[in-house]
Amino acid sequence: MNMARTARIERKTHETDIFVEVNLDGTGAYDVATGIGFLDHMIEQFSRHSLIDVFLRIKGDLHVDQHHTTEDSAIAIGQAIAEALGDKGGIGRYGEAHSAMDEALCRVVLDISGRPWLVWNARFTQERLGEMDTELFEHWFQSIAQAVGITLHIELIYGSNNHHICEGIYKGFARAMRQAVERDPRKAGAIPSTKGQLGG
Repeated sequence: MNMARTARIERKTHETDIFVEVNLDGTGAYDVATGIGFLDHMIEQFSRHSLIDVFLRIKGDLHVDQHHTTEDSAIAIGQAIAEALGDKGGIGRYGEAHSAMDEALCRVVLDISGRPWLVWNARFTQERLGEMDTELFEHWFQSIAQAVGITLHIELIYGSNNHHICEGIYKGFARAMRQAVERDPRKAGAIPSTKGQLGG
């Protein structure tokens, strides 16, 4: 019988106080409160389209700026996903998705390899979405790739509306993660690597 793939992370620093729970075999249920409305919206999109349940609460130093809250949300979610994955036995490992949102088309390709890397080929033409600084989105993906151990390639193929671009990227990431974390019954729990381990 498969063990539940869930994890809980509590992370406290002088900059943020975070509690997060994830369930990799969930239904896409979410309850997210970071203090940054647009970031909440994107993490909710990630949960809904990956089918990874996410409960997240953050108290951050938003009186300084949004950087620490954004970065640490990705670190904590990533740490929880990594813990829930365990030894990664039986997972698909790879994921790929094209995500269309109106005029914007994005492509996300990833490998839960244990070797974190981000290739970011996307751009925004405005400094903020809602109250969130758009330069922080690349950093969010860098942070979650590092925390989970993902080789992550993100590309904006084309698009003009900044909201559509950002949401398309998050939805593409979600769909790719869904493929990568799902168990493949044909693998019978085997580590998806000829090395017998992922990473290192």
